Amino acid sequence: MLRSTRLFGPKRRVTFSLPVDDPDGPVSVVGSFNNWTPGIHELVPRRDGTRTVTVILPPGTHRFRYLGPDGHWFDDDHAQRLDGDSAITI
Repeated sequence: MLRSTRLFGPKRRVTFSLPVDDPDGPVSVVGSFNNWTPGIHELVPRRDGTRTVTVILPPGTHRFRYLGPDGHWFDDDHAQRLDGDSAITI
């Protein structure tokens, strides 16, 4: 799930959220905003049963996918789709 909050100026704070154990193991959000580099934005477990990571994004369309254990790529079912990737437009 995605949550977007407006900041001062044109940027937005975007929080990526998944259940803490689905899939089991570490998960990173990887996309056009971090040069598709795994591990930079790893989701962190929270007490509410989720794991999240927050990224500050400039205006535009940003493509992303999640990368789980053993190279398992998956999409966010709540995000818009753009050429096969999950995407968010700021």
